[in-house]
Amino acid sequence: MLLFGMGTAAQAQDATSPPPEKPSPTITAEPGRGILIKASERYSLGIRARIQLRETFLHFDESDTNEINVKTLRLVVHGNVLAPELRYTIQLAFGGPDFETGSSSPIFDAFVDYTRWRDLNLRAGQFFVPFDRARTIREFALQMVDRQQVVRELTLDRDVGVMLSSNDLFGLNEWLGYQFFIGGGDGRNRYVGYVPGPISVLRLTLRPFGTFDDDQEGDLTRAARPRLALGVAAAYNANTSRRNSTYGTAFTAGTTSYSHLAADLVFKYRGFSLLAEGLWRKAKENEIEGTVNGAVIREPTRSGYGYFVQGGLLVNSQVELTARWEELFALKGTDPQLVQLVQTQGKQVGGGLNVYLNGHAFKLQGDYFYIFGPEGAARHLARLQLDASF
Repeated sequence: MLLFGMGTAAQAQDATSPPPEKPSPTITAEPGRGILIKASERYSLGIRARIQLRETFLHFDESDTNEINVKTLRLVVHGNVLAPELRYTIQLAFGGPDFETGSSSPIFDAFVDYTRWRDLNLRAGQFFVPFDRARTIREFALQMVDRQQVVRELTLDRDVGVMLSSNDLFGLNEWLGYQFFIGGGDGRNRYVGYVPGPISVLRLTLRPFGTFDDDQEGDLTRAARPRLALGVAAAYNANTSRRNSTYGTAFTAGTTSYSHLAADLVFKYRGFSLLAEGLWRKAKENEIEGTVNGAVIREPTRSGYGYFVQGGLLVNSQVELTARWEELFALKGTDPQLVQLVQTQGKQVGGGLNVYLNGHAFKLQGDYFYIFGPEGAARHLARLQLDASF
């Protein structure tokens, strides 16, 4: 009886004891990285904002123009859900140049990552097509005010699809990486049905000295060891409706297929950085012919190639000098507008100065470019920019 009574009392005490307390959410904030709310290992939410204020001066053919504006305004929401390996990223863009013709959507990135397996990470959604290094480097991590003209013309921008990847294929100390992407091929925020024809991309990266920050321009770490990344990529975009493969104005006469090749190099050592890249794009045909409202329409496709070489040197922990040379070429029979661009602005040479107040997260940038070609007057372009992430 005594033992029975003691057991009953113990059970009653256990029944009335409060449940174990759940760990309290943690909130951290860091300049340039935003605010991170972490409820547990199963869930976190981060918010980060970024602005880009730019002054642009252009002298061309005895005329001067000046433009000052908020070039970029971004909001990034990211975190994980259910498990640390299941992550999400959403980036909204509100700057004027961020919106495409015919689309009022501010969605830039919207994807989910699953990174449980070393050799097979999975990403699904809208994001940068993993083609060339210079385009997949995030805009906030550039060491000059804007991307190269060669890249803006020949890259593969964003698309909606699925990517398989690894930064440490076969566990070789992160020497070897790959990305394999299959997507719709018509770019971001497309809300009109087109002829089916997916894009497929394969990219391989070799880092013979091990992993490093090859996804950021410049050598802000100034590490006393050489770092090198070599990349090659190939892509085929079948039946695309876009003039530049995954972006640009839409064709009305039909679709075409584009083949793409890329090769790139990143080298860093003691504050010196070198980024070089070559790009090639070829359409299946030089002209698309179709009938629209009973009228025969002919539209040119856009084929070309180009390269650039860009370098930088940190004279101290905050000040960097930069320089760039690039050249763009048009293939025979391609879009006359591309031919005209090459003839008047196909070559660019320039330099710049960066002051890093908080790395790439808060910096002042200035650059100057001499833009010319075989025909027409040269252009003088000067820009000053504040790039700040909060």
